[in-house]
Amino acid sequence: MIQFILMVNKQGQTRLAQYYNSLSVQERTTLEGELVRKCLSRNNTQCSFIDHRNYKVIYRRYASLYFIVGLDPEEENELAYFEFIHTLVETLDRYFENVCELDIMLNIQKAHYILEEMVMNGQIVETNKALILAPLHVLDKQTD
Repeated sequence: MIQFILMVNKQGQTRLAQYYNSLSVQERTTLEGELVRKCLSRNNTQCSFIDHRNYKVIYRRYASLYFIVGLDPEEENELAYFEFIHTLVETLDRYFENVCELDIMLNIQKAHYILEEMVMNGQIVETNKALILAPLHVLDKQTD
């Protein structure tokens, strides 16, 4: 089960954070700081799977953003979550047409909406990009 999903830039600033467990703000800030330092200090030749505290952490870097997913330690299929990160990025890319950090910052509600369409209560529920984006396209048409 997914415990948290983070999008962090190369300077270590969190651009999007979604937690599926109850952590205090102080605990979240500390966890994010530790993960950012750990993930950003690793080079391209090192594995994208790490153990941190009581989480399995999977991360991928796309341009200037790091996508970090924290899982329960007993989760067995890390590669599925590694691929999920790629699907998330592809979905964001399809909606924002070549997504960048600024798109996430200026449209944080839409980025959260896409994430919520894909993950519910820490479980991946949808990976079909067309089904994920259909409600957003309807909302966009109504606001135009």
